[in-house]
Amino acid sequence: MKFLKYFFIGLISKPANSPLLWIGVRSEAKRTLGFERCPIHIKIKVFIPILCLTLLFAGCKNTSKTADQIYYNGKVYTVDKDFSVASAFAVSNGKIVAVGTDNDLESYDASERIDLQGKFVYPGFQDAHCHFYGYGEDLNKIWLTGTNSYSDALDTIVKYKNQQIGDWLFGRGWDQNDWEEKTYPDKTQLDSLFPNTPVFLLRVDGHAALVNQTALNIAGITTSTKVQGGIIEQKNGKLTGILMDAAVDIVYHIIPEFSNIEQQNALINAQKNCFAVGLTSVTDAGIKNTGLKIKTILLIDSLQKNGALQMRINAMAAIEEVAYYVENGKIKTPALSVHSFKLYADGALGSRGACLLEPYTDQPGHYGFLSHSASYLDSVAAKVAAMGFQLNSHCIGDSSHRLMLQIYEKYISKTDNHRWRIEHAQVINPSDLIYYKNNKIIPSVQPVHATSDMYWAEDRLGPMRVKGAYAYKELLNQNGIIAAGSDFPVEHINPLFGFYAAVARKDQKNFPENRFQPENALTRKEALRAMTIWSAYAAFADSETGSLENGKYADFVILDEDIMQIPEEKIWNVKLAATYLNGKKVYSHK
Repeated sequence: MKFLKYFFIGLISKPANSPLLWIGVRSEAKRTLGFERCPIHIKIKVFIPILCLTLLFAGCKNTSKTADQIYYNGKVYTVDKDFSVASAFAVSNGKIVAVGTDNDLESYDASERIDLQGKFVYPGFQDAHCHFYGYGEDLNKIWLTGTNSYSDALDTIVKYKNQQIGDWLFGRGWDQNDWEEKTYPDKTQLDSLFPNTPVFLLRVDGHAALVNQTALNIAGITTSTKVQGGIIEQKNGKLTGILMDAAVDIVYHIIPEFSNIEQQNALINAQKNCFAVGLTSVTDAGIKNTGLKIKTILLIDSLQKNGALQMRINAMAAIEEVAYYVENGKIKTPALSVHSFKLYADGALGSRGACLLEPYTDQPGHYGFLSHSASYLDSVAAKVAAMGFQLNSHCIGDSSHRLMLQIYEKYISKTDNHRWRIEHAQVINPSDLIYYKNNKIIPSVQPVHATSDMYWAEDRLGPMRVKGAYAYKELLNQNGIIAAGSDFPVEHINPLFGFYAAVARKDQKNFPENRFQPENALTRKEALRAMTIWSAYAAFADSETGSLENGKYADFVILDEDIMQIPEEKIWNVKLAATYLNGKKVYSHK
């Protein structure tokens, strides 16, 4: 017992004379054990076990590793800077603590070991531009996507007329470009079917709407109503019921708000559907032609804090509420960030509201229009820059694009990391690409827009100008970064649809055979980065999410097939096995 006593005293005490003095066994221990009188072979016999024990204890101390879960036997795309591929990773307290081979992680003492069974793991998918809350609200409305004529749309509305919300009947998703007669509808039949119920039917892009006379009366819109940054369509001196951009807002402002319970349900239902397609982070680009209002943002925060809402949300704030953020600053929690403002520069190409440098090819003399005056847009950029916030500007046409890029250049310091963004970046004059490179501006695009619009985009722009539209590869080449989203509910919520559109430049029927502008397709690595780490970067979240690396949140998805290897035409239909957030399963395909 004396031997062990002095042996451990020696281990934890500083040697009296030399660091090699019998592995820290002090002179007192030597005298007590009689080492000084022992023959050399006895000393060696004692010394060797002491040395072994010392090394054993030291080894145990250095290799004590614990984790909550170990995932192994998979193919793990980390999407780190080297695009490393691993087979296993460890999670502790909701964060990644190790990534490597199965053998690398065998030394971990884990509460749970999960066999991935050879399946494929990716960082949780991120949508860099969507309308998360608006999508949740729209789930209760009548969906008109896929209708092939105005009559078909009307039949759908009549069929589901019992889905009235309050006193109003809402529909969304019609697109005259998909109809046999590719012209805007007229409210005459709508007035006949619903003479007393206000009806509001939002176009697929959210930039135009068809409303009936009852809705126009409630909003106070007449043939003499004027609006800047929008159109109230008239034919033969009569209102047609078609409203565009700022004119849509007139009606929006008089529609009763959802109740608090309805708003909560909208958010929770949107989350459920996002988890089911592998989305773990979204950037909400706002509702009703503005950013997200502070009332909604505070509701999101409260739901996240009580655990009802888990989705990571980067919210673009409404520029009309800038005074709130001047006083209170940015918002940052583990699940919510608000550090940017949404600004509309123009409308949409499909509804001919995008502002172009030259007239629309299929509507001579019509250039589209700016949503606000150039001086107002400039003043907003100046204010946002002074606050140290990010500015995210909706730009579809090449004219609005050029204007906002020039404004950005005035206020972005070339040495600061502002990460200002152009949302959609849809049509750009090639001579303006240099603004992205010189000012480190991030293009935030929706690849599926290219394959949705390709059927009619050339009609709007002509054969030469269309080459500067949906130019994702050219935009990527400016700064080596591009953020990808879907713009849902404008497009489908599934991020794999966008991934497929980005790499294949085809629709899901494998059209066109030679691809739509194949020179602007992204590689699979680029497309995956665009919907993970680059989207995180665009949201100032790249140190927390976007890749499976040590210290980052354990947000990941498991797929049944490898989207990096399988035949291209199969990508969009790959099945999701599970979605994890903070290391916890939030969705499982049964």
